[in-house]
Amino acid sequence: MALLYYIFTVSAWMISRLPFRLIYGLSDGLYLVLCYVLRYRKSTVYTNLHNSFPDKSKQEIQKIVRQFYRNLADIMLEIIKWRSIKPAQLLSRFSFENYDLFKKAFSQNKSIIVTIGHCGNWEWMGAALDLISDEKGFAVVKPLSDKRFNGYVKKLRQRITRGGTIPYKDTFRTLLRNRNEMLTFNVFAADQTPAGGEINYRTPFLNQDTPFFSGIEKITKALDFTVLFIDIQRRERGKYTGVISLITDDPKSMKENEIMEKYVKALENAILNQPDNWLWSHRRWKHLRDES
Repeated sequence: MALLYYIFTVSAWMISRLPFRLIYGLSDGLYLVLCYVLRYRKSTVYTNLHNSFPDKSKQEIQKIVRQFYRNLADIMLEIIKWRSIKPAQLLSRFSFENYDLFKKAFSQNKSIIVTIGHCGNWEWMGAALDLISDEKGFAVVKPLSDKRFNGYVKKLRQRITRGGTIPYKDTFRTLLRNRNEMLTFNVFAADQTPAGGEINYRTPFLNQDTPFFSGIEKITKALDFTVLFIDIQRRERGKYTGVISLITDDPKSMKENEIMEKYVKALENAILNQPDNWLWSHRRWKHLRDES
């Protein structure tokens, strides 16, 4: 494993020095490998798409599958490019709409929970947001099982930002401590599948009964943070726009599960608008209701 890590880091460094036109040339080749040679999680991708879009034809599903793998290859190479990208380059490729919602929350002395899905380049989104924000940003993450690769990704995330990452098991304790010290924004990719024993909230999502982490709502109400959603839209190859919308700036007034329902609806709309832009290779529906 040590040798594999060394080979990867050296190769990634060399690739990261390439101009974007060559990065996307490599991505074209990686797309063919992922989609047609390795067939990376292809059965999962097809199952997820068929169940989510039962009214789409075989040809429509196949078109989404091909574009999904193209997008996935781009994201993988873009994250490697992140090793050497300059802040100005990143901001030329990632812009935001409705950033005034951040300014409003901070002016009210309120920290922010930023909810997203695994759409577009979510890693670039966090870094770009930190670059334009007056306050520090943090990402709630589940650490990788391999300590070397986890450390590599952690360094990438902190290379051009002032904030950092929060292990998901330490989320509440860290946010509580930070709230007493400074204003922050905190990014949650809340579309991941909770473990079977952690499921306590389900709702219809993409035509399926779907479990979600409900911790966002509990944390938000306890700490009285503003909650925003960012739809990471792919404008063109290598260029993204994060469209910011308000879920609530008064969480304690929201009914039970209302914050979660608003998040799920916003995420679903984002996926419906750009179906190939979501991470379909994730086993999102592996916990059926009778297994919970």
